Parts: sequence; structure tokens; C-alpha cells
Amino acid sequence: MCEREVVRAPRFEPGSSAWQADVLDQTRLRALRTSTPYDIFKPIPTEMDAKIANTLIQLKADGRTAEQTIKRIGTNLTKLAQDCNLNNPQEVKLHIADMQTIDRRTKQKRKADNQTKNKYASAYNHYCLANGIIWKKPFYKITGKTPLIPTPQDVQAIIDNSSEDYVTIFTIEAEIGCCPEELRQVKQKDINKDTGEISVTGVKKHASKNYKLKPHTRELLLRYLAKHAEEHPFPKAHTQSQMWYKFRARASKKLNKPQLLNIALRNLRNYSGERFYKSLPIRDPILLMQHFRHKKLERTMHYVRAIILDYEEDEQFISRISTTIQEDAKLIENGFQYVTEREGKKLFRKRK
Repeated sequence: MCEREVVRAPRFEPGSSAWQADVLDQTRLRALRTSTPYDIFKPIPTEMDAKIANTLIQLKADGRTAEQTIKRIGTNLTKLAQDCNLNNPQEVKLHIADMQTIDRRTKQKRKADNQTKNKYASAYNHYCLANGIIWKKPFYKITGKTPLIPTPQDVQAIIDNSSEDYVTIFTIEAEIGCCPEELRQVKQKDINKDTGEISVTGVKKHASKNYKLKPHTRELLLRYLAKHAEEHPFPKAHTQSQMWYKFRARASKKLNKPQLLNIALRNLRNYSGERFYKSLPIRDPILLMQHFRHKKLERTMHYVRAIILDYEEDEQFISRISTTIQEDAKLIENGFQYVTEREGKKLFRKRK
């Protein structure tokens, strides 16, 4: 079996002929990580190969498109070029309309969903703009689905069947709701080991935010960092996803719970939002918006509508009494909320 070469960022000065040639070389070696049928060894016409490279060069030079997004656009264009003529917009439009993909679970071909079709249409739109081709971009309507929010028991079952390192990684993502790409970008300097604070830089139009980890999660993180001293201590997003699939399958088989196979790594973000929202003494969507780092409240409300509130469970609390500042701090760190003060003693509570 031939070993696939790893895609890297283009070398040389942007805009130079050497830089453009290097981008063209990387176009031919682009990594393939999507589920659409694709043959890495199937050649494409040299002219289209050059135009794909020209598209990526213009996106890179423009400076407004993320590196990972440029790679994804190049991958999608290469796939299209293997099956149709990119210089014929009508042919491309018909191909996208009838596009097939491979189901990750069954390994069988199925018709691509509208979200996938829109991604390929957007990639081809960049190609047309860069190469002076006139076409009308189609738009495939996407039906808004209710976000999947896994139960605490199912999430913990997968985490418990993970390796020591990934127990830490998945616990952090389940607690603060960061994406795998965002955790990957975290550097050693973004972590305060003394306070357990972690600074997350947003991707996918998310804002940035500092989070304070729970004491147990902080201990996990400290043990993890003791073994990973590199500048970026967390693995790449794709690696995280692959390991999640592995540990998810292990938990499903061990516990005989096939429903675990429906939980994607991205669902940890939904889970985090639900746990945070239910922990609030007053249900405030604005606070959930800040937790998710959304920039629009409408996006947050999409998740709020998916949260099912159990009002009987909702009305049950654990209470604690505090008489010192140290006790106050310890209760707050463990999720208790201040309620009132009587006879010099403070009353705290949190939901069961």
C-alpha cells in the first residue's frame, strides 16, 4: 500500500512563483478525511489542477479564510474534478444534485444530504470567482434538526471507557463546551495551573472566553500536562474524533448499548450547554449564550428549545450552611449558589 504524504502549509513568500508552485504541489497531495467517495490515485486534468491551485492561492492571499477551510475547499474541488468538468458549470450543478456519499457506519453509498451539497456548491463557487467562470450557485434547503443532547450516563459511559489522556480531553470538552479545534489551539500559556483557568480562542465564528475548571477536572488537567509539555498539549481535532469513535464503540460493545454509537464528539458541546443551563438558579438564555460564546441569541435559542426540563427534579436542591469566607469559596467552587443570610450564617443551594 502506498503511504499518503502529509499536507502542510505552503512554503516560500506568499505570491511568489515558488509559493504558487508549492500550493499546486499541495493540491495534489491534499489529505482526504471526508466520507464522500474519492480515489486518491485518480488523476485530474492538468488545467483544472492548476485552476484549483489558483483558487487556493487567491483565498490564501486574501487572508480572510482559515487555513483549514482552504484545505477543505481544495479537497472538495479535487473530488468534483475527478467526476466532472469544473469548466462546465451545468455539469457540476447536475453532479452535485445527484451526489452520493458513504455512510460511516454501514460503509454503503447513500444520497448526500443537502448540507453536504451546499459545501460542495460553496467550494465550486470559490473556483468560479477565482477563474472568471459565470454560474448561479444553487442553494439546498436544510431542515433545522433538534440538537442531540446525550444523557449524563451515556457521556460518562464513553469517557469511562477511554484512555487516561482522553478521559481528560473529553471531560474538559463536556464541561466547558469547546470544540475539538478550539481545544487543539490552546497553548501552555493559555492555561493557569494554579487557578484551573483555561483560555479558549473561538473558531467557527464563536467568541473567545476564559473558563474556570471544576476542581476534579483541574486535577485531571494537571496530571495530563505533566506528561505533555509541548506548546500545543492537546491532539489535533481529527485525532480526537477518531479516538472518540474508538472509545464509543468500545463502550457500546462492553455495555451492550448500541445507542452510544449515535453520539458524535460534537454533541459534547450540546451536553455542556444543557448541564450549564440546568445549573443556573434562574434560567437565563443570555448566560447560556455567553457559555456557548455565540454572537447571536437566535443561535442559542436553537439549543434552548432542545433542552428538556424535568420540573420535579428541578425543584429538588441540596443545601449547605457557611460561617466563614473559606467555606463560602469551597461551596461556590462546587457549584453552590448563595441564597440568603440568617443569624450571621449564609445559606447556599444547588440542584440535585
